[in-house]
Parts: sequence; structure tokens; C-alpha cells
Amino acid sequence: MASRKSGTRGKVAAAKQAHRGSSNVFSMFEQAQIQEFKEAFSCIDQNRDGIISKSDLKETYSQLGRANVPEEELDEMLQEGKGPINFTVFLTLFGEKLNGTDPEESILSAFRMFDPSGSGVVNKEEFKQLLLTQADKFSPAEVEQMFSLTPMDLSGNIDYKSLCYIITHGDEKEE
Repeated sequence: MASRKSGTRGKVAAAKQAHRGSSNVFSMFEQAQIQEFKEAFSCIDQNRDGIISKSDLKETYSQLGRANVPEEELDEMLQEGKGPINFTVFLTLFGEKLNGTDPEESILSAFRMFDPSGSGVVNKEEFKQLLLTQADKFSPAEVEQMFSLTPMDLSGNIDYKSLCYIITHGDEKEE
């Protein structure tokens, strides 16, 4: 009985540690979305202990008809949580994936490619042309929407350092 209690305490401690991951994650989703994620989490948490484990993932894959999932693939999935994957961590992982925002430094590095002088700004018109014509093309309406939130200097250039902050942390005006 004592070993069972210590095992339970270990799971509770792990769950508490995992919960500390992100306290603001619930504000990223609407209540209906959170409920859907809870249902998905319950489907994956096969043993109903509140933590997604390798055996939970194996069983879930098995139910989906994929019996021989490589151990490395399962380990990679679990390592994304950087600790025990409880519901809060699960929600945080989906929030990161769905928001699709890269770390601030990655975004800054991308903008620096358009700022060879290192001035911290890029020309609005040149950047607009790139957005309209390259890669995942923006529509004119999307460009205008983005520019309505984009910090500009007095010359009308994009202050990309401030824009990167808004992308990764949100706009204070929206709060």
C-alpha cells in the first residue's frame, strides 16, 4: 500500500509541475474549443491518470489501426511537453501549434534579411510587394489589415522589432 501511495504522490507532483507550464493558455481558446480538447485528451489518456504516457500513445495509435509506431516517434511526441503532459500542457502544445508563431528571435532574423543596414526598419512599399507576390501570398485586404496593426516610423517604414513583439506577445491595445 505504501508503494502505491508514493506512486500516486509522484503522479500528483508531476501533474502540479506540468500545470505550472502556462497559466494563460486557457485564454487562447473559446470554452467550446477547450471542451473539445478535453474530449481529445480523454481519448488519448487511456489509463485515465491525467497524464499522457507512452503506453497511452501506443494504445491510441493501436485503436486508430497503427500498431507498430516506432519508439523514437513516441519519445519525440512526449519530449515536446518538456515534462509530464497533463491537460494544461496538452492545451499549451496545441496552442503553440495552432498559433503557428515562431520564437521572436526567428521572426527578427527573417526581418533582418530585408534590413541590410541594421536600422530596425523595412520599407513598407517594398515589403507590401513581397507579401503580395511571394510564397504564401497575402491578399490586398490581408496586407491592409496587417499594416493597420504594424508600428511605423515617421517615414512610413515598418518598425519590425515592435511588430515582432506584437506577433509573439500580442498587441496591448487588443486587451
